Amino acid sequence: MRTSPNRLVATIFGAVYLVVGLLGFAYTGGVGFVATKGGLILGIFEVNPLHNIAHLLIGAALLIAGLTRVAAAKAVNTTVGAVYLLLGIVGFFLVGTGANILALNTPDHFLHLVSAIVLLGVGLGAERTVRANSAVA
Repeated sequence: MRTSPNRLVATIFGAVYLVVGLLGFAYTGGVGFVATKGGLILGIFEVNPLHNIAHLLIGAALLIAGLTRVAAAKAVNTTVGAVYLLLGIVGFFLVGTGANILALNTPDHFLHLVSAIVLLGVGLGAERTVRANSAVA
């Protein structure tokens, strides 16, 4: 299905998160790998090297799933969406603590929540007849 909403969203989000992950390294020179404070992408979103690697891994998973099968894209969209929902909520409680190993800030939380809404919305709402473990292309 070339017109699959799940494949389209996974591919777009995957490409964006890969670019953000790579771009983040331009802002994290001299920042500790798991520093609780980091560089600011676009002067807004805080990142450290671990956060950049997380973006690269998530971007790769989304892009690969989006370029393969509807079922894979649906599963990855739903999974990443659920993780981002959790991170978006828990992130508010991590700021200012030593547990903030991704150098999250408030704009990050809102971006993660928006990503979660889109990914979960498409993953759970579109192509309901496709099961995550099916071989539908």
